[in-house]
Amino acid sequence: MVFMFLFLVAMGGNLDAQSFIKTNTGIKTSINGLNYELEIFKPDLIRVNKRPADLKLKNSSLSVIRQADPKVYFEVLDQNDLLTLKTDSLKINLDKINGSISFFSNNGQLLLKESPGSIRMKKDEGADRGYYNARQGFELLPSEVLYGLGQQQNGNLDQRHQTNLLVQGNTKVSIPFFQSTKGYGLFWDNYSPTVFKDTLNIVSFTSEVSSGIDYYFMKGNTTDAVVRQMRFLTGNAPMLPLWVYGYNQSKERYKTQFELLDVVKKYRQLKVPLDGIIQDWQYWGDDQHWNAMQFDSTTYPRPRSMVDSVHQLHAHLFVVAWPGFGPKTKQYKEFGQKNMLLNFDTWPPKAGAKIYDVYNPKARDLYWSYLNKGVFSLGVDAWWLDSSEPDHLNEKESDFDEKTFLGTYRSVRNAFPLEHISGIYDHQRKLSDKKRVVILTRSAFAGQQRYGANTWSGDITSNWPTLKRQIPAGLNFSLTGLPYWNTDIGGFFAGEFQKGGGAKNPAFQELYTRWLQFGTFMPMMRSHGTNIPREIYQFGHKGDRIFDILEKYIKLRYHLLPYIYATAWNVTSNGGSFMRPLQSDFKSDPRVAKISDSYLFGSSILVAPVTEKREITKDVYLPKGINWYDFWTGKQLPGGSVDKRAVPLDIMPIYIKAGSILPWGPDVQFATEKKWDDLEIRIYPGADGTFVLYEDQNDNYNYEKGAFSEILMDWDDHAGTLTIGVTKGNYPGMLKTRRFHLVIVDGSAKGTGVERSPKFNKTVIYTGKKIVVKLR
Repeated sequence: MVFMFLFLVAMGGNLDAQSFIKTNTGIKTSINGLNYELEIFKPDLIRVNKRPADLKLKNSSLSVIRQADPKVYFEVLDQNDLLTLKTDSLKINLDKINGSISFFSNNGQLLLKESPGSIRMKKDEGADRGYYNARQGFELLPSEVLYGLGQQQNGNLDQRHQTNLLVQGNTKVSIPFFQSTKGYGLFWDNYSPTVFKDTLNIVSFTSEVSSGIDYYFMKGNTTDAVVRQMRFLTGNAPMLPLWVYGYNQSKERYKTQFELLDVVKKYRQLKVPLDGIIQDWQYWGDDQHWNAMQFDSTTYPRPRSMVDSVHQLHAHLFVVAWPGFGPKTKQYKEFGQKNMLLNFDTWPPKAGAKIYDVYNPKARDLYWSYLNKGVFSLGVDAWWLDSSEPDHLNEKESDFDEKTFLGTYRSVRNAFPLEHISGIYDHQRKLSDKKRVVILTRSAFAGQQRYGANTWSGDITSNWPTLKRQIPAGLNFSLTGLPYWNTDIGGFFAGEFQKGGGAKNPAFQELYTRWLQFGTFMPMMRSHGTNIPREIYQFGHKGDRIFDILEKYIKLRYHLLPYIYATAWNVTSNGGSFMRPLQSDFKSDPRVAKISDSYLFGSSILVAPVTEKREITKDVYLPKGINWYDFWTGKQLPGGSVDKRAVPLDIMPIYIKAGSILPWGPDVQFATEKKWDDLEIRIYPGADGTFVLYEDQNDNYNYEKGAFSEILMDWDDHAGTLTIGVTKGNYPGMLKTRRFHLVIVDGSAKGTGVERSPKFNKTVIYTGKKIVVKLR
């Protein structure tokens, strides 16, 4: 049989439907003129590739970094018209007559089935000659809810019943991946414009340029499990430095180094916490010198001194870089001479700027050489990589025929941000391991999490409907496997509020306050926008209502840092997520699958942002199966109920799961001001629970070599005891002794709200050895 297969391949023919070979990692066969290959990456993760006989198998992927695993045990059964591949987790049936594939769990439950006759392979006769327009359909149950597709601005958590052209845009991140409430995910590995369509319970992907149908099916019993599968396939997210989880201030734009420094100084004078300050565009001068990657000598006369001053104020500096260059820059000339520019219009309008070929590794080398020499070498801490989708002005179909290093621009269009961001991450990592790479960027593609990237939702408008849409947009983005996401707090375009006094306009103040409350529970808390400056002092003075509310939530963010950093470690070490739909933990509750106005932040906190103007009360559904605590009052509420929560302007509904253990950080002006040697530990009784307190050196990659510590805390609700385990791990500068103030939240003043508790149940001194504390 093997000889026959090799003979047919050599002769340019195909295996017939009755023939197959078993490989080390799966099976190969041929049906109806298409060569099939099923490859096993894990017992519950399978690659499916179908290609015309005249095309070779695509062995490499821009997103996928794993290979099929020959160590996985599997069986192949050939019975009548079915070819069956079985692992310990899945059974895959291949219909030898019509070529459709069905995926079953090992208990026989049908998870997903290809729609028979839904394959389309149409040869491209244009610039992508030799490739195909490819389509594959899948049959879904009417009851299935789908999540994913990246960051979509349609306002829905459920992505069913729509036609969506998946291309990158300013406020749209397109990733051809979805996961289902039935417990599986599907990644369509293609980078060209792709139509996702759901009609009459047939979901399909159709890609403009393809070397065949190439997708990955992954089983996962929960949304978190599917995300872990995607991370396994496309890479883990590295730890970001502790400081970046604090508060970050920006605007469009600081125009001199003195203006930028004054912002940091004012925050320090006001004693409002701040960790990051962001320098947006045109620090290089006029648009002809767009993205020159050097500071204009008039407005930024001493850039190194500026960076040093930011650091002396215990803050960190982001600097913007774009993928395009103005015609009077050195970069434009050198990239052009080396044929590394793509010839279509990009931002800014009418400036003649062109983007570089991010798909070319030598172009990425050259890009970094300029960025390092002109910016990073000054001591800059982080990147604001704008227009990474990228901006495409005066768009013409012929623009997509432009040749890149990997083929036409059309064929790799959606992977632009992935390739661009990879160049900065890889080069900075090679240069130094002492400073973690931090990248804030406007677009993303599958696998980008492995490059320290944090995507923001683009230049969105400052209004209530847009605010509301950001919640499901962020959740679906996270559900594709990318954990780091944020928005411009207040929305980017705020022009409609300027006439009413800008930051003093009561209407904008209300919107901004609600948005900042939401931002407190994003993976990154960052204020930014145009038209109206967003620094806290623009909204008033200490003692003024709006100022005090904004300060309250910024301080809340800093008290949460031990919890947030532990969540970040779970993201890195266990494929976890920050923003999680209620479905993640409560899939047995039929009411939660489509809830899009509240979500879980980490494992313990449920937040319900206020997204309606002048809202007085907000109905918040609390998933059944566990009791909940109102964060502000400590009142215990039953799961499966709706809390009609009063929401005065200073209150956003926040709930904590029974059984949660929350470490409460100290009052600080910046993230690393104080060590965590004097923590309040809030315990929410009603269920057993655990928490792992994670610490490392905060801003280097030594954690990858084992330089970190974990302290497991375990709450036994029946016994009323908290067990604090032996400290695991070690690193230079690690605390040897610390004080824990233990608080049982019970509806009194203990353990509620932002400020530390006035009373504790017990205080213990912890020296790294196991202790068991009886608390009731």
